[in-house]
Amino acid sequence: MRISRIDGRYRLVSGDTAADIAEASGGAFAPDGFDVYERWAELAAWAPSVPASAYRPFDPARLDAPVALPRQVFAIGLNYRDHAAEANLAEPEEPLVFTKFPTCVTGPVAAIDLPSDHVDWEVELVVVIGARAHRVAAADAWAHVAGLTVGQDLSERVVQLAGPAPQFGFGKSFPGFGPIGPAVVTPDELGDPANLAIECALGDEVLQKGTTADLIFPVPELIARLSAVCPLLPGDLVFTGTPAGVGGSRKPPRFLPRGATLVSRIEGIGELRNALR
Repeated sequence: MRISRIDGRYRLVSGDTAADIAEASGGAFAPDGFDVYERWAELAAWAPSVPASAYRPFDPARLDAPVALPRQVFAIGLNYRDHAAEANLAEPEEPLVFTKFPTCVTGPVAAIDLPSDHVDWEVELVVVIGARAHRVAAADAWAHVAGLTVGQDLSERVVQLAGPAPQFGFGKSFPGFGPIGPAVVTPDELGDPANLAIECALGDEVLQKGTTADLIFPVPELIARLSAVCPLLPGDLVFTGTPAGVGGSRKPPRFLPRGATLVSRIEGIGELRNALR
């Protein structure tokens, strides 16, 4: 199952067509309500009954973030082996957790206003929670996942690193610094969700290229570690980390230019295309 938001309304997606969930359900689900994730198991059981006639072509330029208002947005630092290596840091023994403010979340084709000349890129696999998770064992973690999507953890490095201690959440939460999409895809659609090709490009130039199999703490382990401390709620996002190739680790450092398009892709899920201005 694939879920997107188009013109602010949640839709089931099949190829280049989509079915409006509120219309197809006769109003059982709200068109723009959070009950899509609060009632994820119910939605997943109902979705196969939607007839082909309910699906209509849609314009990809009208895609919104597939989660409208996440209550919590978690992120994990230094979670790919090759990224730890490029930073000349040891692989962490515990997940390095920070948060992004929910107001930074935007859609897969939204334009992003760069607040400075020091904005870095970080393509990431993003987990969307589909059932409340508290003190969940790793072996049971996938049962609490609605699906996976593509994300960018954009970072203003001067703000992030200013002060006597880094302020990760602050430097990574400017408006537009959390684009996600184009859809939330259930794990059964992805073959092996633990081994997906992931890449980031600036126009046609590939900046990052890796696989989610390189995660130090894979998705089930992250859910177990996070939920041991605080409950994860339906619709919450977990940015799982980025592979090697970020601009801040290059010599000399390199950052995003205005006027280009940042493209972020994950195998089986799709891509973000965000114009930078």
